Amino acid sequence: MPFHTANVWIHRRKDKIMIQKLIQKIQKTHAPIVVGLDPMLSYVPAHIQKRAFEEHGETLEGAAEAIWQYNKEIVDHVYDLIPAVKPQIAMYEQFGIPGLMAFKKTVDYCKSKDLVVIGDIKRGDIGSTSAAYAVGHLGKVKVGNNSFAGFDEDFVTVNPYLGTDGVKPFVDVCKEEKKGLFILVKTSNPSSGEFQDRLIDGRPLYELVGEQVAKWGEDCMGDDYGYVGAVVGATYPEQGKVLRKIMPKSFILVPGYGAQGGKGADLVHFFNEDGLGAIVNSSRGIIAAYKQEQYAKYGEEHFAEASRAAVEAMIADIGTALERAKAAIFKMWGLAFADFIQPPGLTGQKEKK
Repeated sequence: MPFHTANVWIHRRKDKIMIQKLIQKIQKTHAPIVVGLDPMLSYVPAHIQKRAFEEHGETLEGAAEAIWQYNKEIVDHVYDLIPAVKPQIAMYEQFGIPGLMAFKKTVDYCKSKDLVVIGDIKRGDIGSTSAAYAVGHLGKVKVGNNSFAGFDEDFVTVNPYLGTDGVKPFVDVCKEEKKGLFILVKTSNPSSGEFQDRLIDGRPLYELVGEQVAKWGEDCMGDDYGYVGAVVGATYPEQGKVLRKIMPKSFILVPGYGAQGGKGADLVHFFNEDGLGAIVNSSRGIIAAYKQEQYAKYGEEHFAEASRAAVEAMIADIGTALERAKAAIFKMWGLAFADFIQPPGLTGQKEKK
């Protein structure tokens, strides 16, 4: 096989491994961020709702059409800036079957734009039920002699409360399909500590879950990171620092940026020294940016332009924080280096000839 042909083959093979594709997209865009497509009908501008209701009436179908058109316009304005999107399925399920159809249309449209799609489904069950969830969202289901992909996301979020019995069916499908998971470890909500911070043998539960996530990922590795990642909230930066060390080979999905209070400066410890290892989510802070004072100038008519501006601001915020952290590390290394190794002629004494 000629060298250039082999390189193309290797690139395509890696591109099919979703953790590798995610990393490549982050490196290409210089944007370790994911846009949460979590549309509430109250976010959708009046002119989009009006058009959808004129066609379908004030029905579930009308609501589903409105959120689909809303999503599409946002994606059209931001897809070139970002590596990934994260639709939260509950926001679609509330509109019944039409809502689920809008979810599927959103997934397919984002994939047509070459975006990595993280299905925020937070499923957790055991046995055949867990396997069915995994197949429905990540794998293929057999129908007679044919196989069909269901929702066909690239990653999904999983609740580990039922232990390995609930997670292993997802891991098995990920191995087969070269897709990935983000396991809930330390979530961003205020009451997460009711269970996640409970001490077991002197250690908080989230640390033990993090260790298990690292083990689940050992059997399905990409080049540097495993198919199995973790969800750790931006609102708990100190815990994130600890978990980064516990899970060095696990990608971390970081919710809680922006609307929930997380800032770029809080996030540097979620990343590894290679500048990778984390992807930060913002949902309403981006998709409903036009409702914020700083983006009010765009108005409802240009809501998607406000979303683009919010993405650009988020990229700049996180990028600046990471650059400052890197500079601080280099400065520290430089001082340490100078303490132990001094160049000839800088010892304070003249060199003997």
